[in-house]
Amino acid sequence: MFRKFASVLTIAFIPAASWAAPAPVNLNDWVAAGGGAEGGGNWNIAPDGNSVLQTLNGAPTVFHNNADSQGAALSGTITVETASDDDFIGFVLGYKAGDLTNPSADYLLIDWKQGDQSFFGFAPAGLAISRVTGALGDDSGAWSHDPANNVTELQRGATLGSTGWADNTTYSFDLIFTSTAVQVFVNGVKELDVAGTFANGGFGFYNYSQQAVRYAGLAERAAPPIGAVPLPGALPLMALGLGALGLLGRRRCA
Repeated sequence: MFRKFASVLTIAFIPAASWAAPAPVNLNDWVAAGGGAEGGGNWNIAPDGNSVLQTLNGAPTVFHNNADSQGAALSGTITVETASDDDFIGFVLGYKAGDLTNPSADYLLIDWKQGDQSFFGFAPAGLAISRVTGALGDDSGAWSHDPANNVTELQRGATLGSTGWADNTTYSFDLIFTSTAVQVFVNGVKELDVAGTFANGGFGFYNYSQQAVRYAGLAERAAPPIGAVPLPGALPLMALGLGALGLLGRRRCA
């Protein structure tokens, strides 16, 4: 009986072992590569480069890597470290330097709003992915995904489409970005899965009218096959541990 269990463990981790291990991301390297902060935010990188905290409530702002990132996956955590306000946190994909004000921009915006609110039109709570095809300002485009202001919503989250983020709560995320597909996982659940033709560009973090947002524990790796379960940064260690358990079981039963 124990011998069969050990064999199953070994088989279960063969696919995961074929994926590239995630490499830690030092956010100082993003700045050195010509990326970093744009727009109305104040992004503070931790001394070890492992996290960045955006502190201002203001116009759309991004912090990006300025590197073509198709074929890669980015993992980490996101936390709003305040109980003040209820606006937008998220990411950009396919972003190029200067795209916030570029009339010819073409990138993907993933945003997550905590609460329903009417301001520049109605902005519902929840997670969504949109295509940005021009400048992104403090207006109905960023606020309510208005195509007249360059933002066209493509899809809402599978379970978080109308559910906002919670104060002082840490969420894990996995972003998979290819030229024809994007997948977004939150706490291991696939929330967004969009097919299309997407321009190359960088990963970035996005805030709009929300302060005290921290991105941390970042890691990048080659994207797994679309449709496969993502491999968050902690899983390689888990795989090694369970693999060792399988070997131990075989030795005890020998």
